[in-house]
Amino acid sequence: MHAPVLVLKDSLKRESGAKVRYAIIQAAKAVADVVRTTLGPRSMLKMLLDSQGGIVVTNDGNAILRELDLAHPAAKSMIELSRTQDEEVGDGTTSVIILAGEMLHVADAFIDKIHPSVICRAYTKALEDAIAVLDKIAMPIDAQDRGIMLGLVKSCIGTKFTGQFGDLIADLAIDATTTVGVEIGQGLRDVDIKNYIKVEKVPGGQLEDSRVLKGVMINKDVVAPGKMKRKIVNPRIILLDCPLEYKKGENQTNAELLKEEDWSLLLKMEEEYIEELCMQILKFKPDLVITEKGLSDLACHYFSKHGVSAIRRLRKTDNNRIAKACGAVIVNRPDELQESDVGTGAGLFEVKKIGDEYFAFIVDCKDPKACTILLRGASKDLLNEVERNLQDAMSVARNIIKNPKLVPGGGATELTVSAALKQKSSSIEGIEKWPYEAAAIAFEAIPRTLAQNCGVNVIRTMTALQGKHANGENAWIGIDGNTGSITDMKERKIWDAYNVKAQAFKTAIEAACMLLRIDDVVSGIKKKQASGASGPSKPKVETEADADSEQILPD
Repeated sequence: MHAPVLVLKDSLKRESGAKVRYAIIQAAKAVADVVRTTLGPRSMLKMLLDSQGGIVVTNDGNAILRELDLAHPAAKSMIELSRTQDEEVGDGTTSVIILAGEMLHVADAFIDKIHPSVICRAYTKALEDAIAVLDKIAMPIDAQDRGIMLGLVKSCIGTKFTGQFGDLIADLAIDATTTVGVEIGQGLRDVDIKNYIKVEKVPGGQLEDSRVLKGVMINKDVVAPGKMKRKIVNPRIILLDCPLEYKKGENQTNAELLKEEDWSLLLKMEEEYIEELCMQILKFKPDLVITEKGLSDLACHYFSKHGVSAIRRLRKTDNNRIAKACGAVIVNRPDELQESDVGTGAGLFEVKKIGDEYFAFIVDCKDPKACTILLRGASKDLLNEVERNLQDAMSVARNIIKNPKLVPGGGATELTVSAALKQKSSSIEGIEKWPYEAAAIAFEAIPRTLAQNCGVNVIRTMTALQGKHANGENAWIGIDGNTGSITDMKERKIWDAYNVKAQAFKTAIEAACMLLRIDDVVSGIKKKQASGASGPSKPKVETEADADSEQILPD
């Protein structure tokens, strides 16, 4: 079966992998250059046109790269790095791309002379030593100390657009993450941001009106506004995952009726079925019934008659959040309902009109394990950017709750790691010494980029920083991203979470190793054949000429 393919591959004219690697390094550098200006508090914003023709204004590395349409497979691989970083720790998406691009850039000098496996071995050794340096300079903190948490989250969002709003976003992020944190034993806490913290954006008002609700807010109104109560204090809540209407046949159902009375009997059976469902629910004396599925007019009548408010067709994720907030259990069948399934933890159910839409609030919960962040702002673009920054801030707060360790920000960590690796490179023997030393120099890309974005003299600043770190006396000396001055990060409270830095180093170096080991780009995409041509297309192995003419970024 495989013989023809093997013969075909052998008969192709094959070039050295060095040219392909050169194209890959150029592609990676081009991607890094796109986001380079967005690092630090004095960074530039990017205006992007998304696929639907909308406009995105942001300086979030992941949000920018997500919208790019790139031709080169290596460039696409680089974009995956920022996505991985965003999913794992939520911050450091720009740093990881710059670092990976720099790791590949420094390898360019000796890619022809040293085998990629040797370079990768040296890089892996450098990564192990870098993590060891991180462990040494990391400072353990008390995650319960709100002052330290505020300082950390503020230094994280200080590089973002919302840095100008200072404490507001940091307060929202800390309040939300401490609300939904759950104990997982051995003094550790876990925070599920994705499932239990909902960000609800409502245009209008001021950003200062934003707040964290001790409960859940949903974009729904009660089923029958005129007949059902829109405000209930201390409601008993029942959550359902089943329709409260007559089940329709799965396929086309035909019923043959011989007598006129049979028709009314059929309708009566439907009514009795719905009445039985409602009575099974009503015997638990609920004040509010919420279902993910439909709710018939008849069921609505029975509920309103007994003074019960109802909401239908709720999202599964919202239902889960309400369950966590008020202590209810989602029930699949009304006949399985128990008293313990009724949620009694909510203090207030209220429907309010904000702008043109109605929102249902289930708030003032006793011990909510889910919450909603209500964001107000002048425009949708502003709200979208605030939401992106808020997600980063919450991720940083979560990282600290999970692993309460800090490392210095402002490029100080990278300079310390670089100085330590340079020192250690003198003891490494053999050919691995050169790539190991190159990896040490690559770490300086972060402080250098920060200095560039501040507009200070880069060479003078970097020389002064390298001098201060060379003797290893103070690992906390770095660049103040606002002024470009060289200061102690501890005094300025410019910190980073240990998890974010460790993950950025691991992702960047492992990705650089993977890309360096590529020596061919084989295209599996079928070319459109000419109208007269026939027969299957042959696999294409990229050669030197292709690598040189590769389009890295679209014009």
